[in-house]
Amino acid sequence: MNSKSQSIRNIAIIAHVDHGKTTLVDALLSQSGIFRDNEAVPTCVMDSNDLERERGITILSKNTAITFKDTRINIVDTPGHADFGGEVERVLGMVDGCLLIVDANEGPMPQTRFVLKKALEKGLRPIVFVNKIDRPRVDPEIAVDKVLDLFIELGADDDQCDFPYLFGSGLGGFAKPDMQTKSDNMIPLFDSIIRHVPPPVGDKDKPLQLQITTLDYSDFLGRIIIGRVHNGYIRSGQKASLIKEDGSIKHGRISKLLGFEGLQRIEKEEAIAGDIVAIAGFPDVNIGETIACPDEPKALPLIKVDEPTLQMTFVVNDSPFAGKEGKFVTSRQLRERLYKELLTNVALRVEDTDTPDSFAVCGRGELHLGILIETMRREGYEFQVSQPQVIFRDIDELTCEPFETLVLDVPEESVGICIERLGERKGEMQNMFNSNDGRTQLEFVVPSRGLIGFRGEFIRATRGEGIMSHSFYEYRPMIGEFESRRNGVLISFEEGVSTFYALKNAEDRGQYFISPGTKVYKGMIIGENNRPQDLEINICKTKQLTNMRSAGADELDTLQSPIDMNLERALEYIGPEEMLEVTPDSIRLRKKVMKRRSK
Repeated sequence: MNSKSQSIRNIAIIAHVDHGKTTLVDALLSQSGIFRDNEAVPTCVMDSNDLERERGITILSKNTAITFKDTRINIVDTPGHADFGGEVERVLGMVDGCLLIVDANEGPMPQTRFVLKKALEKGLRPIVFVNKIDRPRVDPEIAVDKVLDLFIELGADDDQCDFPYLFGSGLGGFAKPDMQTKSDNMIPLFDSIIRHVPPPVGDKDKPLQLQITTLDYSDFLGRIIIGRVHNGYIRSGQKASLIKEDGSIKHGRISKLLGFEGLQRIEKEEAIAGDIVAIAGFPDVNIGETIACPDEPKALPLIKVDEPTLQMTFVVNDSPFAGKEGKFVTSRQLRERLYKELLTNVALRVEDTDTPDSFAVCGRGELHLGILIETMRREGYEFQVSQPQVIFRDIDELTCEPFETLVLDVPEESVGICIERLGERKGEMQNMFNSNDGRTQLEFVVPSRGLIGFRGEFIRATRGEGIMSHSFYEYRPMIGEFESRRNGVLISFEEGVSTFYALKNAEDRGQYFISPGTKVYKGMIIGENNRPQDLEINICKTKQLTNMRSAGADELDTLQSPIDMNLERALEYIGPEEMLEVTPDSIRLRKKVMKRRSK
C-alpha cells in the first residue's frame, strides 16, 4: 500500500427507502466546501433524474467525492429497493466500508435487511448513523439495539457487531457521538469515516487492475466505464487490455480519464490504486470485467449480478389511436431505445422475437420494468406492453421458477388477511415478529408469480399502512397454478367519446377507469365488471332530445369517482389476454385485438 492510498476512503451509503440517505449526502456535500459561498445548493443532489425526485427513491448508484482534512472521501449512494439489487451488488465491490442509516423512530426496516445482508457478506464493517433524531417522540437508543439484533440475525461476525454509531439529522445538518453532546455540524461523522473505514488495499507498483462496476454512456465519449483501481496506476492515453468474461483479451487505449469532485466529473491525467474513476475508450464491455496492464493482464474475480426474473413483451402500438400522441412510434425507434438502455442498465435483457415489431424485455421486477416504461413515455415513446410473466428455467430436468423473500411490515389488525392472501398465492411464512408499536413483521418465501399484482391487493388489505419489500431468493421446482381473483372487465363497444348519460346508465355494472369526455375505441377496457365475465357496453350513447326533457336535465346526478389507473396499478391489473397502451399523454388498457405470442 502506498501513502497516497492512505489518504483515500471509499464508502457506500446504504439504507431503507426514505430513511434519508440522499438528504444526508446533501449535508455532507454542503459542509465539505464543494459549493461556493454564493452558490445555490440543490436538495437531493444525488437523485439526478425526475423519477427519483418524484418517488423519493434512488434508482441508479451515484458517485461523488469530497475532501476533508486532506483525505479524499469517495461516496457512493446506493439504491434501497430490491429491484435494483444489481446496482447494490456492484457498488459494494468498489468500497471498503459502509454507512448504514436508520430512522430513529422506525429502526431498521425490511429493505435495510436486503442491502445490509449484501454488505455483511462482503465483509464490510458498517458505521451506523441514527437519523432524524430531531423529530418528536423518537428513541434513538432503541434503534441502535434493533440494529444489533438485525446484525446478529444476519450472521455478522464479532467485529461487525461491534459497530461504531452516531446520532444526528441529515436535514438538520449535524452529527454527534451520543445524545448528550451538542453539535451543529457533520464533523463527527467525517472523523468517524476517516477513523473507522480502512484505506483501500492496493499497490500502485503492481500491474494495473481496474474492475468495471458501473456503465454509463455519453454521446460525445461513447461507452463510459466506472470502477475502482485495485492495483497499479492508470493514465489518460495509455494502452490497456480488457479481459472479457470468457477470458479473451482485447487491446485498446484509455481515451479519457475522469475523476469525481462534488457533483462534477473532472478530467484527470492519472489515478492510483484505491481511486474510483471513469474511463472511455472501450466500447464493448460488461460489468465485472477487468481493465489490465497490456504486458501482464490478470483478471479480478467476476462480479455476480442477480439475474432477471420477470419478462414483458414491448410491442409497437397498433391501437386505433396509434401515432396521435407519441413522438417515437416505429419498431426501429423502439428497438434502438431498448438496446440503448442495455448500455447502462445491466440487470436488463432485451431479445428480438419472431415478429419485427415486438421485443422480449427481462428485468428484476415490476418496479424495475415500470421505471423503464415511465422513462420512455416521458421521452416521447409510444408503445404497448404485455402482462409481466416470470422466467422459468430447466434445472436438473425440472421446470423451476423464481422464489422471493418477502418481508411485510403491517398493522396488527391486518396480519390475518395478509397471511390468508399470501397463502392463496403459495407463500410460506418463515417468521413473525411483533413490535411494541402495534405493528408486525411477517417474512415469507413466495413464488415470484404470486407477487404479480399483489402490491395493489396488499395496499387495500392494509388500508395503505403496510410496507412490503422483496428480493430474489432462489429457483425452485414449479409448484402448480393458483387462482386469480380478479373480476371481468368492462369493454368499450365502439369508438367515440364517453358520455355522462351512458356511463350513468351502466354504473351498476361495475367500477370505471375513465370519466365522461374520454376518447375511447372498440376493445378498450374502461372499467371492472362486478361479475367474473367480461362485458361490452356502449358508453358513447347520448340522450335523445324530446319536447319534455332537455339533454341537461340530469346535471344534478353524479358519477362515482373512477379508479385512477396509473402505470404501476395498470401493470399489476392487466391479464394475459390484455395489453397496456403507453403514450406520453395516456395510459390505456385494452384487449388484444390481434393475438400475439410472447416469446
